[in-house]
Amino acid sequence: MSFFQKLKSRLTKSSAKLEEGLDAIVAEAPAQDVTVPETPEPEATPSTPPTPGPATAAEPARKPGLLGRILGRAEDAAPRRVLDDAMLESLEELLIRSDMGVETALRVTANLAEGRMGKRLSVPEIQGLLAGEIARIMDPVARPMPLYPKKPQVVLVVGVNGSGKTTTIGKLASQFRAAGKSVVIAAGDTFRAAAVEQLQVWGQRAGVPVLTAPEGSDPASLAFDAMTKAQADGADLLLIDTAGRLQNRADLMEELAKIVRVIRKKDETAPHNTLLVLDATTGQNALSQVETFRKISDVSGLVMTKLDGTAKGGVLVALADRFGLPIHAIGIGEQIDDLAPFDPEDFARALVGQEG
Repeated sequence: MSFFQKLKSRLTKSSAKLEEGLDAIVAEAPAQDVTVPETPEPEATPSTPPTPGPATAAEPARKPGLLGRILGRAEDAAPRRVLDDAMLESLEELLIRSDMGVETALRVTANLAEGRMGKRLSVPEIQGLLAGEIARIMDPVARPMPLYPKKPQVVLVVGVNGSGKTTTIGKLASQFRAAGKSVVIAAGDTFRAAAVEQLQVWGQRAGVPVLTAPEGSDPASLAFDAMTKAQADGADLLLIDTAGRLQNRADLMEELAKIVRVIRKKDETAPHNTLLVLDATTGQNALSQVETFRKISDVSGLVMTKLDGTAKGGVLVALADRFGLPIHAIGIGEQIDDLAPFDPEDFARALVGQEG
C-alpha cells in the first residue's frame, strides 16, 4: 500500500468532516439553486433498423462502454449549487471548523471563488478546487530535512509532552540508517525512564547506539557528551531527544535554551537542524507552540504526528500559511513506514477526501 493510500485511509476523521460539511452545504441551498440533471430516457428501438448510408457504414458512431455510461451519468447526476455569497460563507465556516484558521480559510475560499461566482458546483468539483488551493499553499514548505557534509550533523528534536518526539526520533534514525548514514541518538529526556527505554528499543531495531544518563541528570551535559562521542565515532548524524515541555513553563523552556547554549560551546554552528514535533490532535494550539519554540530554539522545520487520530488535520494548512516553515515529514501511525516525507498534493487530496 502506498503512503498516499494509507494517508487517505487514516485521515478519514478530517476528510469525513469536510466531505459531510460539503454535502450539507450543497444540500442546504434553496430548491431553485440546486440542479440534479436527469438521465435521459433511452430511445425506443425501431422494429426495423434503418439501412445505414455510406457515411454510417464507413464511420460507425462510437458509443461509450457500459462503465463509461454509468460513471458519466453518476457525475452528471451529482447535485449542484450556485456559488454565491451565502455558499462562500458556509465554505469559510466549514474550513474554520476543520482547524484551518480564519485567515487561511478566507484565503482559500477567496481563491476558489475567483472567476467562479454564479457557477453551479458539485461536491466533487468543490473537493478538487479545495485540494488545488490547499496544495498551492503547502507546496513551498514541502521540503525534506537538509543533510550537510558537517560531521556530526546535530539534530535537536523539541516539542511538548506527548507530541511524539521519541517515536519520531526512532523512525528517523532507522530510516537514515537504512539510507547508509551512521547515526547516534542521545536520550536527552533524562526525566522520563519510559522515553529512554523506547529509544533503546528503536536503537536496537535500527542498529544505532543510544547514549543515556542516570535519571534526573542534566540534559545539557548529556548533549555535550553525545557530541564528543559522535565526533570520535565519525557519525554522520546525532539526534538529540529532549524532555517534553509545556510552552507556558518558563523554567522548562530555559532548560531547553541551556541545551542549545551548551551544544554551541562544542560547535558554534550547532544545532544544524531543530525539528519541532507537533501533535495534530492539538489543533490550533499548534500555532502557539510554533511561536514559542521559535523564540527559544530557532526551529528550522516541522514534523506533524498523529494525523490518523484527529479531525483537525486542517491545522497543518494554517501552519504552512502563517509561518512558512519547512514541513519535513508527517506521521500517521506507529510503524517505521508510517512517517514519510510531506507531499502537499497527496495531503491536500486526502484531507478533502478526493479520490486519487
